[in-house]
Formats: sequence, C-alpha cells, structure tokens
Amino acid sequence: MEAVLASVIAVLGTLLGSGATHLFQRRSDERSAHFTRGERLRQERIDAYCAYAGAFLDYRRVIVHRWFVTHENRRDEDTPELRETVYKLRYAAQEAMFRAQMVSDDPALVELTEHVLESLADMERAGDREQLAELRAVSRQRLRDFVATVTPQVR
Repeated sequence: MEAVLASVIAVLGTLLGSGATHLFQRRSDERSAHFTRGERLRQERIDAYCAYAGAFLDYRRVIVHRWFVTHENRRDEDTPELRETVYKLRYAAQEAMFRAQMVSDDPALVELTEHVLESLADMERAGDREQLAELRAVSRQRLRDFVATVTPQVR
C-alpha cells in the first residue's frame, strides 16, 4: 500500500510541477510577445515619423526654391522638371503623412500631421518675402511641434 501511495504522490507532484512550469512558461511567452510587438511598433513609428519629417523638409526646400524662381523674375528656371519635382515631393510628403497617421494611435497627432503639411501649401501662396519668411517660421515651428509630440511615443 505504501508503494502505491508513494507512486500516486510522485505522479501528482510531477503533474503539479508540469502544470506550474506550463503556466510560468505561458506567462513568459506572453510577456515576450507583448514586448516584441511593442518594440516593433516603436521601430515602425520611428521609421514613419522620420520619413514624414524628411519628406516634409524635402518638399519645403523645393517650395522655397520655386517661390524664389517664380517671384524674382527667374522664369527661365521655372522648368517643367522643377514643377514635376514639386509634385513628386508633395505626393511623397502626403504618403509619408498617411504612413505616420497609420502607426499613430493619437488623434491629436493625426491632426498635427495635416497642419504641418498645410503650412507648406500656405508658403506656396506667399505674396512677398516677408510673408514667405513668416510662413517658413510657422512651418519650422509646426515641424518642431510634431517632433516634440512624437518623441515620447518612441522612447
């Protein structure tokens, strides 16, 4: 009888140990998967936000260049290639904006990305150098606001 009781206790101990090991392993796997998902999202956000800021700066640079070409009697430089570059960079900036919006879960950030890009459309319509300088300052500040807003999300 003692042998049977010892065997039952051994089997129960083995089952209890196996169950506890399974429980702890499952929790560890869930924590690891949660961490991996969070880190992957963080990296995607970094990539998307950096791409957006870079596309914004490229588009901003060509807008300023084209503004000077069209407003300072350098019409010979306002080539179809320059206009095509403006269009391509606008589309690249919009695409980067959509990507940044897709990885964000903050509605205020989604709205901010649109305001940042709108500031460039305002620059295209500037009437004189003073207005252009003011709008450049606005666009620069909006980009800084964007960076300040996304930084806590990627830390």
